[in-house]
Amino acid sequence: MNKKLLLQEEGNQQEVKEIAVVQNPQDLKMMLGSLSWRILSLLNQKAMYPLEIARHLDMHEQKVYYHIRKLEKSGAITVERVEKKKGATAKYYRTVSSAFCIEFPDGYKPMQRPSLVAANPTIQAFFKDFINKDGAFDGKIVVGSPTPHGPFKTSARDGHYAAQLTFFLGQFMKTPTDFAIKLDVDVKAEKEEKNNLILVGGPGTNLLTQELNEYLPIRFNMQSSAQGYLFGGLVSQKTGLVYTADVAGLVANIPNPWDSSKRVIVFAGNKAVGTKACVLAFTNFWQKTLRKYQNHGEFATVIQGYDLDGDGKVDSIEVPE
Repeated sequence: MNKKLLLQEEGNQQEVKEIAVVQNPQDLKMMLGSLSWRILSLLNQKAMYPLEIARHLDMHEQKVYYHIRKLEKSGAITVERVEKKKGATAKYYRTVSSAFCIEFPDGYKPMQRPSLVAANPTIQAFFKDFINKDGAFDGKIVVGSPTPHGPFKTSARDGHYAAQLTFFLGQFMKTPTDFAIKLDVDVKAEKEEKNNLILVGGPGTNLLTQELNEYLPIRFNMQSSAQGYLFGGLVSQKTGLVYTADVAGLVANIPNPWDSSKRVIVFAGNKAVGTKACVLAFTNFWQKTLRKYQNHGEFATVIQGYDLDGDGKVDSIEVPE
């Protein structure tokens, strides 16, 4: 069965679930019997094997097998796993979706606000801690100060990339009541490190990224010298590889070292163009960027920006690791 998304509004909250589209009238007929419907209701709650279903419904196993075969043939259920039980093989069945429908080809209307990104479970997991119970952004987006600051005495030129990022976030979370964009110097002055943080900019321009660097799985190589700090690109703690290109950077999601109940997401490049590549990697290529993401663990990946159309601007990315 083809699957689509079913969207509903509950108060101010948008909710979505996967829905399977029944395209063959014969398949629909096999699903609509009273016993078939009872079996579907059970299998929507948890995976069960036929004998277990028969015991639950207090009926003969063969009768349940007959309906299981029909439902499997219609595509409404599928085998989730197989286990050995008392020398026999038990197939555990589950519904292919939590909702079913019939669909005619017309009747679609344009949506003012896209929701396909919001429905993706990987995106939901990645930003889980950054959305409060009302669906609004919970945290601070921190950019570097535009005036010379920090040990590098640099003026940040990558803070405006946060605007592109907020367009992306606006697809699946509401605008917070409090102003969410902060300069790194203000966050430090106001002692707001104990928050969910999204850091935009590398350690040369963003003081929070600089302080977080030692906790990152992929770090910026910063060494002190008589002339001040030397900056030598990104070094992977996993592979030992070094990435020195201006267009290289990292996207990371780790526990906040100043408050372990919070999270920090980092978009940081070797140079401003590298930070742009990292933001672009998420807003335009998030599926490629998060292909190795595992729910709520420590995550970091290298981003390499490219100018494919030759106009001097980064427009594509690759993920070396």
